[in-house]
Amino acid sequence: MNRPAASAILDSPASVAAGNPADHWDYFLVAAIFAGMIALAYVALATPLLQPLVDLARRQHWGGFWVRPTVIWITMGLLLMFLRTVLWLCYRPFAPAAAGEAPALTVIIPAYNEGAMVESSIASVAAANYPRGRLEIIAIDDGSKDDTWRYIERAALRFPGLVTPIRLPENCGKRGALAEGLRRARGEIVVTVDSDSMIERGALLAIAGPFRDPRVGAVAGKVAVHNRRANLIPRMLHVRFILSFDFLRSAQSVFRTVYCCPGALAAYRACVVREVLCEWERQTFLGTPCTYGEDRALTNLILRAGCDTVYQRTAVVHTVVPETYAKLCGMFLRWDRSYIREELRFARIVWKRPLVSRVLALYESTITNLRFPVAYSAIALWAVNALHDPASIVRMLLAIMVVSTLYTLYYLRSERSWDFVFGILYGYFSFFALTWIFPYAALTLRARGWLTR
Repeated sequence: MNRPAASAILDSPASVAAGNPADHWDYFLVAAIFAGMIALAYVALATPLLQPLVDLARRQHWGGFWVRPTVIWITMGLLLMFLRTVLWLCYRPFAPAAAGEAPALTVIIPAYNEGAMVESSIASVAAANYPRGRLEIIAIDDGSKDDTWRYIERAALRFPGLVTPIRLPENCGKRGALAEGLRRARGEIVVTVDSDSMIERGALLAIAGPFRDPRVGAVAGKVAVHNRRANLIPRMLHVRFILSFDFLRSAQSVFRTVYCCPGALAAYRACVVREVLCEWERQTFLGTPCTYGEDRALTNLILRAGCDTVYQRTAVVHTVVPETYAKLCGMFLRWDRSYIREELRFARIVWKRPLVSRVLALYESTITNLRFPVAYSAIALWAVNALHDPASIVRMLLAIMVVSTLYTLYYLRSERSWDFVFGILYGYFSFFALTWIFPYAALTLRARGWLTR
């Protein structure tokens, strides 16, 4: 991959746009978002746009089972979109920790076959605006086959007394590497940073801020794409990442139940992590040790312990994403497998949340997960209908454009950038090139490995 220098990202739009003050453009975008939702609801429920699919479903023996649930799901989905939007608008980032009161903090950076990039990741943490006497960096080589260890050693020499290098004799998987770092961490707060990611200078003080509240057990940082200028795939992923973090996690943070604190940048209260460390490290699923999805799994355990999980918009990390289709599929396979596994666990954990958080999380999770049977049934009907009615292809293409354009309005409010057009392209790319991944992930849940190399 082409990886630009660390200094090139420190003042990127992703770090400053989130703090844009409300202005006329902001008010226009918010109004456009609500107008778009109303228009989408009208088109979906009050016009004959979907009538060909409804007619086809009724002609099929199983079609009658699809029509009414789909109408209900669309209605509930639009209500969920409205609710998320309101919560997103209500979200406010936490105040960062003051340098004079910053807690002791350990940053853990696990690496496997990362090469020179791991040194850049360590350097970004060492350069962070955080009291040096309260900062510890643990860099772990998880049995790499390349020169990763040489770069970790070089970073340790560059930052003596700050970086603790650890070399595992064999590959244990990312979870095993993190567990080794968590056992050695001395800080009150433990931060995880991926070895292909670089944090902004204010990220550590920002991510430590929410822990003033003793109810907070974990904090999710904001993930932007570091190599988004490389080619079309990273450009599209950057828009997707901003929507995933600055929209979805902002909304979840308002009811203090962020489902996944990402490995690229997340912080945990150390005393809570120690209580669940053994269970997390030895987690199995269908009789197989769990090696992927460690971030979502740990977030679930933090929630089960009765702690809140929140999002900190001002704690920004820039991560390298795949630049090829094959590597992109590997990333999404890992994510979808862990999503399925941890959603099953969350279905039991959610009942322990406070009443308001429980109701909102149950509603969001239920509607979100119902999209899979509904969406794949609709795709099957659309494919059958397209054989007899080629015009349905045009209607589907228009529908993708309308929905994608609406979502880009959320991106535009977070980042005032022409990159929003790549969000529209991603809608088509996801539909035609990525739809197969979730069913395949569901059939291969027992697969193991980092899936990043």
